[in-house]
Amino acid sequence: MGSHRKALRTTAVGAVSTALVAGTALGLAPTAQAAPNPVRFVDITGDGGTVLKANVVTPAGADGTRRYPLLVMPTSWGLPQVEYLAQAQKLADSGYVVVTYNVRGFWQSGGEIEVAGPPDVADASKVIDWALANTPSDSGHIGMAGVSYGAGISLLTAAHDKRVRAVASLSGWADLIDSIYAGRTQHVQAAALLDGASVVTGRQGAELRQIFDDFYASNLAKEPELIAWGKKRSAVTYVDRINKNGTAVMLANAWGDTVFPPNQYADFYEKLTGPKRLEMRPGDHATPELTGLFGLPNDVWKDTQRWFDHHLRGEDNGIDREQPVRLKSRSSGGYEGYPDWKSVAATNRKIALAGTTTIRANVNSGADGGIVFLSSILDQVAQLPPMASIPLLPRRWAAVWQSEKYATSQRVRGTAKLHTTVTPTKESGTLVAYLYDVGPLGLGKLVTNAPYTFHGRTPGKPFGVDLELYSTAYDVPAGHRLALVVDTVDPLYIEHNPSGAQLTFSSPANDPSYVSVPLREQ
Repeated sequence: MGSHRKALRTTAVGAVSTALVAGTALGLAPTAQAAPNPVRFVDITGDGGTVLKANVVTPAGADGTRRYPLLVMPTSWGLPQVEYLAQAQKLADSGYVVVTYNVRGFWQSGGEIEVAGPPDVADASKVIDWALANTPSDSGHIGMAGVSYGAGISLLTAAHDKRVRAVASLSGWADLIDSIYAGRTQHVQAAALLDGASVVTGRQGAELRQIFDDFYASNLAKEPELIAWGKKRSAVTYVDRINKNGTAVMLANAWGDTVFPPNQYADFYEKLTGPKRLEMRPGDHATPELTGLFGLPNDVWKDTQRWFDHHLRGEDNGIDREQPVRLKSRSSGGYEGYPDWKSVAATNRKIALAGTTTIRANVNSGADGGIVFLSSILDQVAQLPPMASIPLLPRRWAAVWQSEKYATSQRVRGTAKLHTTVTPTKESGTLVAYLYDVGPLGLGKLVTNAPYTFHGRTPGKPFGVDLELYSTAYDVPAGHRLALVVDTVDPLYIEHNPSGAQLTFSSPANDPSYVSVPLREQ
């Protein structure tokens, strides 16, 4: 299994990473040549003297007689400093000084990859210092924005630097552990993608290499250390600081984000007390923002500029009067507005998971969450999520429960929750729950899924499992039904099922098993 993961990390993922990076760089480079606003390529001294390669874009005609709001944009994981140039030009056209920089450890910037650790946060503050000293920036109107890695660093900097008044965090994370280790299960494809990209485009230090190796090896002795490492790099750990600073925070993510699932963003959003906005759309990691990086019309970037225009420039553009939670269903084209995340699911309907079912572990039943990036992109552009023939799933390796046919369309919105009782034959194990939209011919389209891993259980002794599936927005057509499928193997995750393990699912009379499905009222 170790050699398989090594091959995944160094070949397939490395090739994908290289293609993504090269494609982005080549696609954005011509924009710099045709730039209408002055662009400077500069070196900025970051924390500890580390040199950061940066671009500075200023409004046309800026002559030092007036000050402009400042936007600082750290690059995404593995992408070069030209990543944001198209958007930087648009923002400069609107009257912003924009500084984008390659984070330490990647491309031409110095240092080693810190994964949004304290040196990365300190770097961002140093970039702000430099911009205030070397550009016509206004010290009272500073914002940060970024995609993915840049999003995480922006949130963390806002917690540690009071000067950051507004943030747009796009396809990022607020809780790193709840992203790649949710359900106490390693999200191996997501981790391998990050690992491979950092090998191709950056410089891993000894600490990061050890973190990846311990992660792949399922080293339980290192689990507390891994969690502490991740919490230090999670904005949710410092949410009280962000609230105290009164930072205006916009969060945007994709329903199918296989690197940073939407649940952790929604949970973080609910903890914020200052001005805030949450947007969720179809797609995978960073795909909703992608067209905007090439300068094409894009809803995420449009709202990002509106957010900054209001909170940094004082424009009365109405964004503060809109419903702050904005969702776009994977099944329909329009946006829906809600006053808060809790209002997304008006009702919850339970599907009973009756009876007793035993499945054998170690074999993929045919139900799975797809392939990182590819599956959710297909869902985004063609409404083709991962599929499985529910009647043909082998019951030896998959437990299946189905609802009745629905007479009307069911608009699933929010977070489905599984509650069941499991009796294992081994002390460790992994299960993966899938919720499918099942048509008349039995073909199931994946609505959502999530993994769950346990350790240290007594074989033969039942225990309760409560699992939140990944949040989503999906319309189940009239005449269809929902099916819950549970198996033990999925290529997206590392499984912890000993050879020959079995899991028995039951529904005791005093504690019935069910899946609770969140629904928007018709």
